[in-house]
Amino acid sequence: MQLYDELVARGLIAQVTDEDEIKEMINNGKAVFYIGFDPTADSLHVGHFMALCLMKRLQMAGNKPIALIGGGTAMIGDPSGKTDMRKMMTKETIQHNVECFKKQMSRFIEFGEDKAMLVNNADWILDLNYMELLREVGPHFSVNRMLAAECYKQRMEKGLTFLEFNYMIMQSFDFYTLFQKYGCNMQFGGDDQWSNMLGGTELIRRKLGKDAYAMTINLLLNSEGKKMGKTESGAVWLDAEKTSPYEFFQYWRNVSDADVLKCIKMLTFLPLEEIAKMEAWEGSELNKAKEILAFELTKLVHGEEEASKAMEASKALFAGGGNLENMPTTQLSDEDFTDGNIDIMSILVKAGMTASRSEARRAVEQGGVTVNGEKVTDIKTVYAKDTFVEEFIIKKGKKSFNKIVL
Repeated sequence: MQLYDELVARGLIAQVTDEDEIKEMINNGKAVFYIGFDPTADSLHVGHFMALCLMKRLQMAGNKPIALIGGGTAMIGDPSGKTDMRKMMTKETIQHNVECFKKQMSRFIEFGEDKAMLVNNADWILDLNYMELLREVGPHFSVNRMLAAECYKQRMEKGLTFLEFNYMIMQSFDFYTLFQKYGCNMQFGGDDQWSNMLGGTELIRRKLGKDAYAMTINLLLNSEGKKMGKTESGAVWLDAEKTSPYEFFQYWRNVSDADVLKCIKMLTFLPLEEIAKMEAWEGSELNKAKEILAFELTKLVHGEEEASKAMEASKALFAGGGNLENMPTTQLSDEDFTDGNIDIMSILVKAGMTASRSEARRAVEQGGVTVNGEKVTDIKTVYAKDTFVEEFIIKKGKKSFNKIVL
């Protein structure tokens, strides 16, 4: 099976332009393609994961990825899929986030001469002259067509600022610039980016003529990716300091039965023939599939050693075997005790299992908290310091575990 057909079989492709040409380029390693990442945090998250895996697949087949960091467009904010205007960030914060992204991307993509490139659109967008932009780019965009785009229609009732209205122009200008500077002939994005992507192709053709070779390809990055990576306590990050390897493993270990094979197809590098055998699995066998998914993705992000440790800890909790030493652990200090005691809500907050005491109260009162297998329903429950000399395992819901030690 050739690469393009494999991408289709894995459920990655939603919509394309110039399919025959795209297929020929991708299959023969001729694509110079880019995917954009806006540095709105100091870590990539699971929502970016599909894009990173896709870039890795294409690079392995000889294609050249360009990872575009939106250091410039992050100054504006993409309105796509948003109900409110994005919080404005300082240049210093954006630059810090850019450096964090570079480090994490290197785990997936091989950068270097004649390999993958990492560029920052701040290098050209921040130097743009407003009048020059109006003259050079403005005439090629119809306001009527822009307002008809789904990414803008969703915001019209809530209010779309002129600042955000410029995002499509900026993203289109990115493709135009990458085409001219680096020979970038293909752009990848999620389906909520389709209007912006078509804008880039149109700008190239209008500015450089119909013979200018530019294509767009639209993949199910955001529509599927946005379903991933969200938990009760926030996003699932690729940074081990924000989401530990164990928590990352557990996130994938607990995907729904309906999603597990879809995630294995889209995100792992297991052969499709091997995955096809799993499609007949039912019941407890699906738990085995979830373990495979969790291990493969944790290995990709954190390495095989951390993936193995996370699996051991998971087995210790779910199968009654394995190594408890690898479970996430919270240390208590003297300052955490009042008169030699600590209450159950303080433990939950200290362990990061709830964001506040009010959330901890709800978890306890709703019967979602156990300690060493015993349900705790009284928010006034306290534990003396010597309790923690012995094993103390606290569980919230079905997925969140923590070992508490002094």
